[in-house]
Amino acid sequence: MSDDIKVAKVMDLKGLPCPMPVVKVSKGIKEVEIGEIIEAQTSDPGALSDFPAWARTSGNEIVKTDQDGDFTRFYIKRNA
Repeated sequence: MSDDIKVAKVMDLKGLPCPMPVVKVSKGIKEVEIGEIIEAQTSDPGALSDFPAWARTSGNEIVKTDQDGDFTRFYIKRNA
């Protein structure tokens, strides 16, 4: 299903401890246009709660979350 999502930017955040994945995504999402999607890959287990909370407060949208072994991919649409 992730093949249907057009990703404008991929961010490999695996190995970074909390809160760095969210910090880097909050900066990285500004590098794409409004309406585009970034793929954030992280191994931080706290990201499952951190990213949705960040998306709500920042006005962006998580369109899909995939867990793949030890890491998670978040597909985040820039709305703001």
